[in-house]
Amino acid sequence: METTNTARKEHWSKKREYILASAGNVVGLGNVWRFPYLCYKNGGGVFLLPYCFFAVLCGVPLFLLETVIGQYTQEGTITCWANVSPLAQGAGYSIIVIQLYSRAYIIILAWALLYLIYCFRDPLPWATCNNPWNTDRCIDISSLNQSAWLSGNLTLNRTSGHLPESSVSEFWERKLLSMSAGIEDVGTVQWEQLLCLLVCWVTCYFSIWKGVHYTGKVVYFTAVFPYVMLLILLIRGLTLPGAWQGMVFYLYPDPSRLADLQVWMDACSQVLFSYGVSSGSIITLGSYNKVKNNCYRDSLWLCALNSGTSLVAGFAIFSALGFMAHKQGIPVDMVVSSGPGLAFIAFPQAVAMMPLPQLWAACFFCMLLMLGLDTVFTGLETITSSVVDMFPAQMRRPWRREIFLLLLCLSCFIIQISLTTEGGVYQFQLIDHYGPNGACTLFVGFLQCVAVGWAFGSSRMCDAVEDMIGQRPCLFISLCWRYFTPLLCLICFICSFLVYQPLTSSRGYTYPSWAYLLGWAMTLSSVVVPFIWTVCKILINKGPLPQRLRSLWHPVGKSAAYKPQKELDRNEVNIKVLEAELGLDTNECLNVGI
Repeated sequence: METTNTARKEHWSKKREYILASAGNVVGLGNVWRFPYLCYKNGGGVFLLPYCFFAVLCGVPLFLLETVIGQYTQEGTITCWANVSPLAQGAGYSIIVIQLYSRAYIIILAWALLYLIYCFRDPLPWATCNNPWNTDRCIDISSLNQSAWLSGNLTLNRTSGHLPESSVSEFWERKLLSMSAGIEDVGTVQWEQLLCLLVCWVTCYFSIWKGVHYTGKVVYFTAVFPYVMLLILLIRGLTLPGAWQGMVFYLYPDPSRLADLQVWMDACSQVLFSYGVSSGSIITLGSYNKVKNNCYRDSLWLCALNSGTSLVAGFAIFSALGFMAHKQGIPVDMVVSSGPGLAFIAFPQAVAMMPLPQLWAACFFCMLLMLGLDTVFTGLETITSSVVDMFPAQMRRPWRREIFLLLLCLSCFIIQISLTTEGGVYQFQLIDHYGPNGACTLFVGFLQCVAVGWAFGSSRMCDAVEDMIGQRPCLFISLCWRYFTPLLCLICFICSFLVYQPLTSSRGYTYPSWAYLLGWAMTLSSVVVPFIWTVCKILINKGPLPQRLRSLWHPVGKSAAYKPQKELDRNEVNIKVLEAELGLDTNECLNVGI
């Protein structure tokens, strides 16, 4: 690995470290708990059509674009745009705002860690009603049958106050979360959650504190282990009775769903979310590559890996849900849920019905922890790298990076203490719904495509790719950067407001008006940042207004259009030839003015 100083950026020690880190970043919780549910909800196998449509026209082009920008400029999320289109630096700041909101996702790791700890009890605490937190309405797993009170129905009909509840739901809501009546009722801090949150932050800090040289070793475990666990769960799920019923339900096609706009919006948001585009992490990871790395091939393989993992995870999840439905003698749709409901209610209920439930539960929550950990610490690296690249002379000195990262993690931990309170889950749902939501990422994706496709020029960006790997991307990619991708991002950005629905919890709880205002403030904060930054730069710059706009629209100084790397390579060759002819070393050649 190349040693860093105040003037140079470090690189991955080996190419496979970049591949593993990128795979860990893009393959996250959304592949396991969101894609399978969306596929079932939006027409089964038919959902793959809009998913592939947006993957080809938005996901892959944006993934490649961000990788190329990071690798060629060797800069972080903000400073990389100075060599592409300075105007787009506002998008870099918007990404940082989104990443700060996304730090709230670490609470999911705290919940998963707490579940993992409880996995080593016999019987599993969520499988019975003989616990202090259970109520008289509790129904344990062995008693669940075709009655009206089953998993998803229980959580949806809780407001009646009379229906029985499953032991899994009571463990999740009354023990682990100790949920209050609403976001207004903050309640007390749950010390178990707080300790698990602290452990997660400490783990994230030490995973990246020494830079990519250290992170590259961590991802050998954190990126590979989830695939081992997923394979184990898939094999186990396929051998369960009723698994086939679940998988058929997962992909059973319903062509009529294609006429629903929400289906297309779900496909678009899932592609952007699971591919990790418009989050800055792809730019950051790519910036640690050597300039000659074949980023074109890597990007295509990583995108294929991400989509393939989503599809396989669906088989693992729905085979287990099919088993649970078979065991209870009910349709699969009565046990299906999404997000935390799938990870912390439906799937734990399914594994509790299997032989050796502790083993399968531990495998599942270990997989969730590793999937989430990679995504969280690459997000931290995105923020840290951006600051280091903005102030290299100050931040690349010994221990400056480590201290900044420590302060960042400590600040996030202190702020997130409120998420461990009895009302913390309501706060998390509010941040999740409005903070780093699909509209924000669509807007950032649109700005990036405009900067590359129009301000810098898609053909010039193709020159940059050719400069690095010796071949140009296909014409289709160039057309996507310039036309298809920005147009789709803009259309979906507008449509996201047309299909907007106010946030409500699974219990039917409606948030107060001030919470919705706060949520919209979070959404707009990342959207207005580029405009604020642009206005400030226009006011600060000197000269006539058209000149100021041109200076912000076009790249500063030499850029990829001038192929500086090729010129450098030719100079190196010339120097080596002269060395051989004159018997001089490089410094002597330069001293004599050659």
